[in-house]
Amino acid sequence: MPRPRALLAALVPLLAVIGLSSPAQAASWPPPAPVVSKVNTTDPVVFITIDDGWYHDPAAAQILLDRQVPASLFLLPGATSYDTGYFRRLVDHGPSRIENHSVSHPDLTTLTEQGQRAELCGARQQHLSRFGLEPRLTRPPYGSFNEQTRTAARACGSKAVVTWTHDQTTWGSWTPPAPQLAAGDIVLLHFTESLASDLTRVLAAADAAGLKPAPLRDYIAD
Repeated sequence: MPRPRALLAALVPLLAVIGLSSPAQAASWPPPAPVVSKVNTTDPVVFITIDDGWYHDPAAAQILLDRQVPASLFLLPGATSYDTGYFRRLVDHGPSRIENHSVSHPDLTTLTEQGQRAELCGARQQHLSRFGLEPRLTRPPYGSFNEQTRTAARACGSKAVVTWTHDQTTWGSWTPPAPQLAAGDIVLLHFTESLASDLTRVLAAADAAGLKPAPLRDYIAD
């Protein structure tokens, strides 16, 4: 047998042990994370996601805790640094989880893959140091991503790049109409002054559709 074939035969078992099946796959390690804008499920569930974290409204936090909403909190480290206790209360007394939204909220597609890894791995490390909890999902700022984003997200500990099905954030004087929610929809909100009313509207829409908020992490495979 020619030596290259012998070398390949020797490599295959080793690659299988680490989850790869060919040298070509090894060259592209880590594999890019999948992109999820809606979960394919027949379970009567909907997913609440809340971005950024700059405005810390006690009324919004109370809704999340009273309803025990398992929200995915895609936070910026700078937005948590001056009031860590606000978010600590949400994860210590409710089912919400902290996820990755980058360090400085850039359009990741304008950065090199190294720059994207610095943004996502940097945010992961800051959240892990501050809360002792590892983000497992990534939301790219503005919903903007490319293949490098998907690879960087995986390299920085995320199992998916998450966008959304419905944006329900009130911006200025414009309030979006109540959504017609379906099973598996992902709702985007933000930590703004309107979060309490936005949450109330979305949760009412979920109730009307017979849907229950569920933990997004649990519906995305590792």
